[in-house]
Amino acid sequence: MTTRLSTRAVHGGRQDFLKLGVHAPPLDLSSTYPFADLDLATASLESLAGGAASAAMPIYSRLHNPTVARFERALTELEGAEDAVAFGSGMAAITAVLLAARERGRHVVAIRPIYGGTDHLLGSGLLGMRVTWATPDTVTSAITADTALVVMETPANPTMAMVDIALVVEAAGAVPVMVDSTFATPILQQPLRHGAAFSLHSATKFLGGHGDVLGGVVATSEEHAAALRRVRIVTGGVLHPLAGYLLHRGLPTLPVRVLAQQEHARVLAGRLTDHAEVVEVAYPGLPGQDPDGLIGRQMAGPGSLLAFRVRGGYEAACQVLRQVRLITPAVSLGSVDSLIQHPAGLTHHIVDPEARESEGIGPDLLRLSVGLEDPEDLWEDLDRALVASVATPMAGAAGG
Repeated sequence: MTTRLSTRAVHGGRQDFLKLGVHAPPLDLSSTYPFADLDLATASLESLAGGAASAAMPIYSRLHNPTVARFERALTELEGAEDAVAFGSGMAAITAVLLAARERGRHVVAIRPIYGGTDHLLGSGLLGMRVTWATPDTVTSAITADTALVVMETPANPTMAMVDIALVVEAAGAVPVMVDSTFATPILQQPLRHGAAFSLHSATKFLGGHGDVLGGVVATSEEHAAALRRVRIVTGGVLHPLAGYLLHRGLPTLPVRVLAQQEHARVLAGRLTDHAEVVEVAYPGLPGQDPDGLIGRQMAGPGSLLAFRVRGGYEAACQVLRQVRLITPAVSLGSVDSLIQHPAGLTHHIVDPEARESEGIGPDLLRLSVGLEDPEDLWEDLDRALVASVATPMAGAAGG
């Protein structure tokens, strides 16, 4: 039976519930599992260690956990993928993708801007891989015989820049493309449908949706998933069963949350554009900010993240963070409550300063993740904080 996205969000990963005789997702906290037959246990171990999604016996929770597997199946259905592999964090997920890519080569082509942690990991050489920074137009020329992966994020963190996935896939040729689709979620974008090999999410964000769980997940083909599981087993970057349970519990409300937060963001973005203390607003839903027509073709909507530059630079940005009362000054995003942060000082502070500036991540930029609060209340909080940022000088302010 073919079902629509919101139905899959509710019912994904529940295929064994009738057999188990349960209605709510069960939580399996076992670290190890008993076996009655050594030969069957050995065969199961070999299968799981080879990257299989399941086996006759789970053996050990680092190899397989039923609660985590249900979340993976649910995400697979939402992404329209063959398989999905979950990890202990978004950074554990990107690390696994990079380590698995080393079987193909030691060179990565990456398109900025991307999340600061990913940018730092690629530039550090910590995993023994070289990176060439490219634009969508220069991907083809940046690829070498040793290129194993193309990395991109759309919408991009924190500038909301959108990239045409299909065009990058075409430019990459035989090289697999990984898309960080955290901002869009599977509700607004499914990168695999546009030719990407990997769709990655920091599950901590929208998938969990309540600011109480860490996780990462990659939707991909069965072949790539097997390689990722092999990396996960030997590196131990597993998702804890309780986190898997919370993430699976968050998926049924994902469509409702994402669409409601998106509508609130539309309201705030439009009003911020007209605010006297705002220099510029970055939001894909604003006129002129989707020149390639990706909304409706690649994305189902502009999402609930926006960024804006405040008049008065760093000092004014700091004052906005000090003055908000309803919106929480904190990193992360995608929660039911609204969060605001300063990318240059926090999430992207570890990015090369020159690259950070060239991508428009300056000292006056703030990023807002819009939650489920009434947009009128959010606007009153933002407006008051912006006005106060001019009226209230900051003692001992330092540049950043």
